[in-house]
Amino acid sequence: MEVTQLLLNAQSIDGSVRKQAEDSLKQFQEQNLPAFLFSLSGELANEDKPADSRKLAGLILKNALDAKEQHRKFELVQRWLMLDATVKSQIKSCLLKTLSSPVPDARSTAAQVVAKVAGIELPQKQWPELIGSLLSNVHQLPPHVKQATLETLGYLCEEVSPDAVDQDNVNKILTVVVQGMSSSEGNNDVRLAAIRALYNALGFAQANFSNDMERDYIMRVVCEAALSKEEKIRLAAFECLVSIASMYYEKLTPYMNDIFTITAKAVREDVESVALQAIEFWSSICDEEIDILEEYAGEFTGDSDVQCSYFVKQALNVLVPILLETLLKQEEDQDQDEGAWNIAMAGGTCLGLVARTVGDDIVPLVMPFIEENITKPDWRQREAATYAFGSILEGPSPDKLTPIVNVALNFMLSALTKDPNTHVKDTTAWTLGRIFEFLHGSTMDAPIITPANCQQIVTVLLQSMTDVPNVAGKACGALYFLAQGYEDVGPSSPLTPYFQEIVQALLTVTHREDAGEGRLRTAAYETLNEVVRCSTEETATLVLQLVPVIMLELHNTLEGQKLSSDEREKQGELHGLLCGCLQVIIQKLGASDQTKYGFMQFADQIMGLFLRVFACKSATVHEEAMLAIGSLAYACGPEFAKYMPEFYKYLEMGLQNFEEYQVCSVTVGVVGDICRALENKVLPYCDGIMTQLLKDLSSNQLHRSVKPPIFSCLGDIALAIGQDFEKYLMYAMPMLQSAAELSAHTAGADDEMIEYTNSLRNGILEAYSGILQGFKNSTKTQLLIPYAPHILQFLDSIYVEKDMDDLVMRTAIGVLGDLADTLGSNAGTMIQNSVSSRDFLNECLSSEDGSIKESAEWTKLAITRAISA
Repeated sequence: MEVTQLLLNAQSIDGSVRKQAEDSLKQFQEQNLPAFLFSLSGELANEDKPADSRKLAGLILKNALDAKEQHRKFELVQRWLMLDATVKSQIKSCLLKTLSSPVPDARSTAAQVVAKVAGIELPQKQWPELIGSLLSNVHQLPPHVKQATLETLGYLCEEVSPDAVDQDNVNKILTVVVQGMSSSEGNNDVRLAAIRALYNALGFAQANFSNDMERDYIMRVVCEAALSKEEKIRLAAFECLVSIASMYYEKLTPYMNDIFTITAKAVREDVESVALQAIEFWSSICDEEIDILEEYAGEFTGDSDVQCSYFVKQALNVLVPILLETLLKQEEDQDQDEGAWNIAMAGGTCLGLVARTVGDDIVPLVMPFIEENITKPDWRQREAATYAFGSILEGPSPDKLTPIVNVALNFMLSALTKDPNTHVKDTTAWTLGRIFEFLHGSTMDAPIITPANCQQIVTVLLQSMTDVPNVAGKACGALYFLAQGYEDVGPSSPLTPYFQEIVQALLTVTHREDAGEGRLRTAAYETLNEVVRCSTEETATLVLQLVPVIMLELHNTLEGQKLSSDEREKQGELHGLLCGCLQVIIQKLGASDQTKYGFMQFADQIMGLFLRVFACKSATVHEEAMLAIGSLAYACGPEFAKYMPEFYKYLEMGLQNFEEYQVCSVTVGVVGDICRALENKVLPYCDGIMTQLLKDLSSNQLHRSVKPPIFSCLGDIALAIGQDFEKYLMYAMPMLQSAAELSAHTAGADDEMIEYTNSLRNGILEAYSGILQGFKNSTKTQLLIPYAPHILQFLDSIYVEKDMDDLVMRTAIGVLGDLADTLGSNAGTMIQNSVSSRDFLNECLSSEDGSIKESAEWTKLAITRAISA
């Protein structure tokens, strides 16, 4: 069957026809990949073929070059690079030819595929003529060719990293893109494609934004486009401005007056999609200024990278009134719609960012609006005033806000029960939550919650939990922060008298018919967990009484009815919530010996329930149940050994779960908990666990974030089984060494990579530390002597790099001490001969971080003992 018919059949409404076509395409691909890809590119380029088959041909081609999973993507890239050069060049010429097709879908699909090929080949220094041929296309007459070419350049900039294109080509790309954007371009499709291309090319424009003339030209064209008559063009131009705000903040000063005028006009007069982007521009400016001010804590020295230009502060008097106006543009039912996003919500979010940027200065600008609108008959005015108040509670100082909150609190509590409009009640409950989050807690000088109003607050919140789901959910949220503020109050909490009543009310919420709406059930359990977590010893017996209640809830969800996949997903969520709740209770009761004793009577039954949850196999559940079992192991200590024969298979399944790497990561953490609980009783399971961990480490399919905890886990195992770790040394040490070499150097890495490298170093160091401490005082310490030079060399090299974070510094100086402590004089001389070890130790001894200093003092003692030995 020819490929056109297969592609059409693959889109048939008839399931069996579709399945047969998909299977044939798959078979063709497996039997002869070069011919398959070539026939798809031929289909896409052939003007006589139907638009539907051409589009699908292009999509299959695109998916043959790229995938979401890293390891799959790597395979596809290698596969393309190994194809015969002639075939590749035929495919590429078909793709370039399609860019001038009169059929829009075919052009657009070809543009995406060209960019995918470029993403593979340009970094390999292949297809050098591509950019030149695209640039020459732009000067062709039919506008649709120009449009498709600009679209391709945009996708290309999205796929390729800036270092794969030389500056000369970057300049040429930007020149044609900015020309295509200018108001002299008569064709709107061309202009739109050019603006979207600029959006993707901004990351390439570092050098151009550093040149005044070029930057002026780019900014002028973007601002002109933001005033175009075409909505799509205005929208795309504002998206560019938002991106420029975060990428080139420090270059914006000369343009801010114009940008303010343009954004203000858009917020007030333009269609919602454009107005939202105009607000987003100011939100981005706030984000930048908050970051700069936090990083330098307001102290600007000559050497700080980016100066704060205080754009928000300068625009404050005109910006705040514009944002307050937006708050009155609510949608009727936005409080019921979880994903709602509109101009009122964007304005409130931006107002909140402005408050965090300028602090106290915002309060006098917002208070008159609140006072004027809070009692108006129109619900929109009352809601906007409440939203404005809630938005400015983070940023200004408690001194500035506390007197206002003291006046407002009674009004809010009354509105939450009496306002006729649910929208107003929803925002009121949210605002109360923000008051408790930011202005209530042991660190505050003047408490806003006193013995006089505490009971009223609890009563109102519990009453609101019986309101419609969205209001009830926000009331749960307010109670969450109310409880959290009493976390460190000492032996007695003001919430103690209401504990029973609060817990009962929250459990009642979880049983509401409509608890599935708007995350209400989840909010109730999260709040219950927080109330338990922050409770004091006075209520320990009540927490213990909660154990059988939650166990029964979990038991009831496990009783055997046949479920549809939708119901099974809901059941999985409920299992997760209940396991999470039990975990918090176990941690609370397991923390002291008196309460632990009462709890242990339930341990067997709880473990039985967790094992039944595992048997329902759904990944999310595994995670919560696994975490809860980690806490149970910690509480049970060596007694946990009796559960291992049954639990071990699930532990192994978790360690093998590459796909859902969070599950794998959590399981690795639980292995650590079990090692600490069982100590050498974990030995019978270590062969299986070590085999799986080493397999995980050598896999390129496992997400990289799981590797650091696996290394730490090797340390936990070594600490637990001591010298019995001997048989694993020959496997574990070479892995640690090669990872150490990889993570020693970070030259040219970005912040994200440096952060990851530090977590990797920390995992490796924790492994070394566990192994060294595990062998201490055993007869086999000499087995570690051959590895000592490498460990020292690793410490040296990361010290020299000078990009350790505090955590790595503390772990590293501890490992230096472990070397001396475990190996004695064998390590003493090596350490003495290492210059950087001495420098590193002295640096840590004079650290301002107490825990680093403490570790360093212990290390100094250990080294002194080792040398004198």
